[in-house]
Amino acid sequence: MVITGRLVAVAVAAAVFVMTIWPSWLGVLLAGAVLCALAAFDRALAANSADLALERAELTVLRLGATTDIELAVVNTGSRTVHGRLWDDWPDSAGATGREHRLDLAPGRRVRLRTTLTPARRGDRAAGPVTVRLFGPLGLAGHQFRRAVPARIRALPPFHSERLLAGKVKRLHHLEGRNLADLRGQGTEFDSFREYVPGDDVRTIDWRATARATDVLVRTWRPERNRQLLMLLDTGRISAARVGAGTRLEIAIEAALLLGSLAAAGGDLVGLLAYDRTERAEVRAGAGRGMPPKLMHALAGVTPALVDTDAEGLVRAAIRRARRRSLIVWFTSLDSAAVTENLLPVLPALTERHRVLIVSVTDPEIAAAAADRAGLPALYRAAAAESRIAEQAVLQESLRRRGVAVIAAPAPDLPGALADEYLELKKSGAL
Repeated sequence: MVITGRLVAVAVAAAVFVMTIWPSWLGVLLAGAVLCALAAFDRALAANSADLALERAELTVLRLGATTDIELAVVNTGSRTVHGRLWDDWPDSAGATGREHRLDLAPGRRVRLRTTLTPARRGDRAAGPVTVRLFGPLGLAGHQFRRAVPARIRALPPFHSERLLAGKVKRLHHLEGRNLADLRGQGTEFDSFREYVPGDDVRTIDWRATARATDVLVRTWRPERNRQLLMLLDTGRISAARVGAGTRLEIAIEAALLLGSLAAAGGDLVGLLAYDRTERAEVRAGAGRGMPPKLMHALAGVTPALVDTDAEGLVRAAIRRARRRSLIVWFTSLDSAAVTENLLPVLPALTERHRVLIVSVTDPEIAAAAADRAGLPALYRAAAAESRIAEQAVLQESLRRRGVAVIAAPAPDLPGALADEYLELKKSGAL
């Protein structure tokens, strides 16, 4: 049984009455008996917990940073009017507001209660039990119960670089429709014929087709489709390092979403594998409009693991998934130790059968320190930063000599730079 402030107020009034009108033990006992009888009577008239039916959607999806309302449907299936309060429990990281609701339901009535959620992190957040406190018609006493009403909210990656997608897809479509001679050669597919216009390279003229037609016809080419792209996300401890306002993993996810969406729009088969010492997330190779949502759902709950990445295991997993020649895009760090000890020993197994692209975000604080020479302490920091920049340049050159392309850019520029590199590979038929 639970009591309310109203019962306490009645008890105080009764105490004042007994002390002023009937100051004796008999008066105290009688007042106490009346209060207990009122509380028991009110509790007995309160609605039963079985009279309330609670239901809601099991999964709600939104982008990180957005706000949504979770609706909880409450139905009074009993014959008594429901008076009480309801608390909808959510983890603190779900950013729940408006979790407390008042209940006044006549028999057979239904009401929808809304709790506003603004998640602070990616991934799934499960709702806690719903706590309901029901009171009698006098509002003096009642009872409380908890009930599990399963619900989850999934915060997808924010995908800020989605604003670049339309422009990149437009460039891709223009690339597929253009007929310049630099699209000819290995890795391109014949598309169709069209009439010759001044400025076309004469080498694109198809003389056999021209002989059968009344106009001079040229061949048009388009980049190959159905190429395979496999993105590898290193989720080891180096991905937890903060770069600017986010972590390396957050920036890699942003770039991977843009690249995957662009490649799927270009007709290529897109796959993804997040790995440290075991598989954290996987998206099987596919294409089409359904690929971006699959990537976002797969990456929603991926977080850095504070362990060293098993590079050999990651390469073995990649080879098992990429049976034919593919573009392997590996999101990792270009730190000297990581490249020398983990990357270089295993890269030959990939480069001998696939085209490999290493993607890494550069730290803006290092560039800022290299440019600051105001005072002796700043000069020492600038020297250290310059040494770090030179070291990374040597590493990138070493990778390029092994046939591995490298994209290294600041966080705001990395998704766009990676998409541009993909378009260049598409244009040259290097996929």
